[in-house]
Amino acid sequence: MRDFLPADKARRERVLAIIRDRYRAHGFDEIETPVVEDYDRLHAGIGGDNEKISFSVLRRGLDADGIRAAAEDPAALADLGLRYDLTVPLARFYASHRGELPGVFRAIQIAPVWRAERPQKGRYRQFVQCDIDIIGDASARAEAELIAATLDTLAALGLEGATVRINDRRALDAMLGAFGFTPEERPGVLITIDKLDKVGPEGVAAELRERGVSASAVDAFAAFLRRPRAAAGPFGEEHIRRELPEGIADDVVAHLVALGIAVAEARSLGDEGAVPLVFDPFLVRGMGYYTGTIFELAHPSVAYSLGGGGRYDGMIGRFLGTDVPAVGFSIGFERIVDLVEAGEDAAVPAVVLVHDRDVPLPQLLGLKAALVAEGARVRLEQRTKNLRALLERAAADGYASFATVSTATTRETLELKPLG
Repeated sequence: MRDFLPADKARRERVLAIIRDRYRAHGFDEIETPVVEDYDRLHAGIGGDNEKISFSVLRRGLDADGIRAAAEDPAALADLGLRYDLTVPLARFYASHRGELPGVFRAIQIAPVWRAERPQKGRYRQFVQCDIDIIGDASARAEAELIAATLDTLAALGLEGATVRINDRRALDAMLGAFGFTPEERPGVLITIDKLDKVGPEGVAAELRERGVSASAVDAFAAFLRRPRAAAGPFGEEHIRRELPEGIADDVVAHLVALGIAVAEARSLGDEGAVPLVFDPFLVRGMGYYTGTIFELAHPSVAYSLGGGGRYDGMIGRFLGTDVPAVGFSIGFERIVDLVEAGEDAAVPAVVLVHDRDVPLPQLLGLKAALVAEGARVRLEQRTKNLRALLERAAADGYASFATVSTATTRETLELKPLG
């Protein structure tokens, strides 16, 4: 959990403003949910490993005897918890307010979340997520809108050239079934497959054998990984089927193909071969609530993902009693903000008024009010012996110009000079 100095905070807010603007331009509306949710909801078995590193809130009113009695049962000790993502709160929000929302609801959530991570570079216990979700649309149009809005947002941040890796959890499950893994073995197998980029095909096969899963299935999977592969082609049915074993359901492939066509149209490409999608049959994503399409955001400047998401059609039904299709895409803000080039809002001049000690307060505030009325951002600073250090500090805080003020200074005689 970090503090942010003024310059860092200003930069973060500039990036957030661009993200909000692009999301809204694509028809999404921002909502807000509480930072805490019911413990049982956060630990319903749908949050994957995040449930293990969530922060819980101790029940009010427990005395020492009560704490000792409940020590072996986390649910008896805590009834609330800090949210570890924004998807579970959104599902609860929609279930609570469905009657007040449109049939297809496009939501923006930009807010902090908390996870009891082991602190290290790039991993924080409090961080901001930037989510867009579409609830109520089961078609590929929903995924296409999310992808188009996300790519447009990255371009607005100066991060052109992003691509989206695509897979489908249904295709993954069918593929594991085709190799011979039993339904009981598949969750553990997926955990191992998710390490493919790190340990390679041989490492994955070795770990699967250590897991003790069906040996014949591991052999079939290892052979599939070793097969000769043609050069990557444009995103489309031919390429998708070439990357999958035989027997994958036609409707799953058709959904992915329709997604590529829709993204091409959404981005005004007019040619599905130009769409910035990459089919990855081994993309897993660890959240337990994904039921269909899954995706991750990649950029050539970094080796790690900048965001991701997927379809979670079964989650809202847990709260509502009726299944509602839903899909979301989350940008990893803490990773994005480090890649965006620093910049200032040129439309708002920022001025430091350096005044002598004897300048009357009404005169100072009058000068400041006049500049503020003209649209400037203004800071008052009393002159110090080390004027250079004062001005360097102001420049570091984002101020672009300064003026010296004496008892004789008026708005007409105020002379602005550039900093730096």
